[in-house]
Amino acid sequence: MAAQFRAKKLDLGGFINIKIIRDHSKRKAYEKFEPQRQALRYVVRNTSLPQWMRTQAQLELQKMHCYTRPTQIKNRCVMGGVARSVFRDFKMGRFMFRMHALEGSIPGVKKASW
Repeated sequence: MAAQFRAKKLDLGGFINIKIIRDHSKRKAYEKFEPQRQALRYVVRNTSLPQWMRTQAQLELQKMHCYTRPTQIKNRCVMGGVARSVFRDFKMGRFMFRMHALEGSIPGVKKASW
């Protein structure tokens, strides 16, 4: 079932493993189905609509694949693929951030000394 959401061409750089590919597929599926999800959520929350219509929209929302949910997306390091301690601003894990900062390859970042 998840193969239908796998991107045909991966526009990724750096280290690639199955977790990164899966996360990439989840992001693409979320991006594709987000307008449909928002429309269904609007129908579900609109109290002026009949109850049967709201229930139908709720059932359709539940039937959608789990990859289309925003909670499925996990921040991952673009260099190493780890999911823990990822800095949002740099999209890097703590260790990779430290290595690249010490090399001086991240603009505007340098080791603190006082």
